[in-house]
Amino acid sequence: MPGPSRAAGGALSLIPGLLACAAVTVAAVAVQALELSLLGRGWIDAIVLAILIGAAVRSMWTPPAALNPGIEFSARTLLEIAVVLLGASVSAATVMAIGPGLLAGTALVVAVALAVSYGLGRLLGLPHRMAVLIACGNAICGNSAIAAVAPVIDADAEDVSAAIAFTAVLGIGVVLSLPWLAVVLRMTELNYGVLAGLTVYAVPQVLAATLPTGSVAAQAGTLVKLVRVLMLGPVCLFLAVATALGRKSGAASVDGVAPARRISIRHLVPWFIVGFLLMMAARSVDLIPAAALPVIAQAATVLTLISMAALGLSTDVRAVARSGVRIAAVVILSLLALIGLALGLIGLLTVM
Repeated sequence: MPGPSRAAGGALSLIPGLLACAAVTVAAVAVQALELSLLGRGWIDAIVLAILIGAAVRSMWTPPAALNPGIEFSARTLLEIAVVLLGASVSAATVMAIGPGLLAGTALVVAVALAVSYGLGRLLGLPHRMAVLIACGNAICGNSAIAAVAPVIDADAEDVSAAIAFTAVLGIGVVLSLPWLAVVLRMTELNYGVLAGLTVYAVPQVLAATLPTGSVAAQAGTLVKLVRVLMLGPVCLFLAVATALGRKSGAASVDGVAPARRISIRHLVPWFIVGFLLMMAARSVDLIPAAALPVIAQAATVLTLISMAALGLSTDVRAVARSGVRIAAVVILSLLALIGLALGLIGLLTVM
């Protein structure tokens, strides 16, 4: 039968890219081991090293097309599986410890960040669609939000590519610099996790930014980040309605916005969020054996390492120079505004 043959061929096509990601992962682990041997501690975690090494390789060498399927699979599917597995490390008690104030505050930060980022984009002369893409990528979940919103507002490929290029590179910069900001501000592990969850673009990048700090930071960061991701559904629906109404009234013709397309349910509720919540529920009612928890946690770490290597191999830092000064300015200013909003929320909740 042709079906199984095609499936087998598709699986085989992943192997070269997977091996490339695995090689970068092994190099990252080796460098961390060298750090421990020479310096007595790992100053840069293997997860961050995987991103750095992958990006360095990508800047000096463009992977051949044969590697792309495996790299894309690692950067997306494996990281989504890692997030699902991470759900086993979070219980309902952790959620309750975070509190409804932080959850509501997270939603408010997303809403304000969307408005501020969009306003900055329009103020600096970006077209409506590009401003929307950058705002959603900054406030919600980086490339995933851009990819989800693009068909809703009928953004063209050039807009999407430029927005993704900046969020990909800047997202790595946030992962690398955020721990130093936490040290300067003398933040607790919990507060640092909240800061990472509110500012880092992608869920797996939250892990890269928080796991070296500790499990409390990783759990808090992941939960806060998932609240941000869940905002993608309402935002897509709002944009679909606004785009349709704008087209009907003729107001959207200024920027050439076409009628909204049908929104896929996978854009509104990504499957890995459902999986994470199910794993969290299973942990909360003791359906996962205690002996299995360390194994699951280790599997999540390994998959995250491979995913970060793939992310590095997918990121061409030279793309920044080709995307324009105005876009760069809007993305950077939007990120700084998001960090300011996050620190404000943390300060408010600490006082309260």
